[in-house]
Amino acid sequence: MGKKDAIVFKYFKRVFEDYQVLVAVNPIDFSGTELIIHPDGQVEKTDMNFDEDIYEDLEVDEFKESSSLEFQLYMKKDFFTRKESE
Repeated sequence: MGKKDAIVFKYFKRVFEDYQVLVAVNPIDFSGTELIIHPDGQVEKTDMNFDEDIYEDLEVDEFKESSSLEFQLYMKKDFFTRKESE
């Protein structure tokens, strides 16, 4: 098992009127990923580099702690989506 595999990320979520945002934060180096889930199911993924104030920033922006399972399911959405054959 690699060193990165042993890191327990922290997960956050905020639901807006017409989309939701999920954030995973590596608490050691403050790297992470942001997922924007659109109403049509499309998922935008952005790799991020945060600073040590990320937790305060997320709280001010009304993000709540979230489940790693939900985040991982959206990350793997393409894996579970069946493509229609043409």
